[in-house]
Amino acid sequence: MRITLAQTDATLGDLDGNLKRTERVVAEAVDAGSDLVVFPELALSGYQVGDVPHDLSLAPDDPRLLRISQRAGGAGVLLGFPEAGSHGLHTYNSAGYYEDGHLVHTHRKLYLPTYSTFEERKHFLPGQHSRAYGVRGGRHRAATLICNDAWQPQVAFLSVQDGAHLLLVPANSAQSMSPERYDSKEYWRNITTFYGRIYQLFVVFVNRVGVEGGLTFWGGSHIVDPWGEVVGECGEGAEAEETCTVDIDLADVRRRRRDIPLVREARLGLLRREIDRLLDEGGDL
Repeated sequence: MRITLAQTDATLGDLDGNLKRTERVVAEAVDAGSDLVVFPELALSGYQVGDVPHDLSLAPDDPRLLRISQRAGGAGVLLGFPEAGSHGLHTYNSAGYYEDGHLVHTHRKLYLPTYSTFEERKHFLPGQHSRAYGVRGGRHRAATLICNDAWQPQVAFLSVQDGAHLLLVPANSAQSMSPERYDSKEYWRNITTFYGRIYQLFVVFVNRVGVEGGLTFWGGSHIVDPWGEVVGECGEGAEAEETCTVDIDLADVRRRRRDIPLVREARLGLLRREIDRLLDEGGDL
């Protein structure tokens, strides 16, 4: 599978401009033979949606999104956008996966940060479900973890138990505001390497670049293989808007799990029933 990491910038509030950028990147990637194009979190809106006076939300089956998928043909496209809830009351931080002009799956971000300059919980409702889904016509399975979702090991675990061979991680990770305590790049490399190695699958991390408000997004998009090795990466820094394409062999996941079987089937039915119980009681996953 050939994967394009679409490490793009976004203009806050400019849906039309961001959609045009996305269409161009998808067209170029597909023309170059890509099977999957992954964009950052909220690539179609920009991050600080609370600073925009007009509504930026889109339905997952918006004709403009389906048109991008139609241009991609059989290649898959993962797009991040504010999702308008079907009942009109709520907005979600979502990522839709599309193939052949059709919406295949929508993931709604589960863990919304609300600290310092991050105010997602003020503007979005947290998602309540996380499932793996078919990609490449159902021949493989992937799961989406949007940014802070990937900092919750239980979500990655459930994704693997649900059959994921790929973890797609779109992010809006900014440079650390406390560099003396931690480095954002190092933290993300630790997370993606750990998941690749312990869950024995490919991890596709796609981070935004650019400057928005007081946030500087550093890029550093990369793919980690089932051995925990980085097999392809984009540049770093606010100016590093680019796409990078990586060829991977998803059969490596099965080989890796067969040779050293770290991943074992859990009692997933019991886990899901417990999660459903907690959600029914009003808790967040």
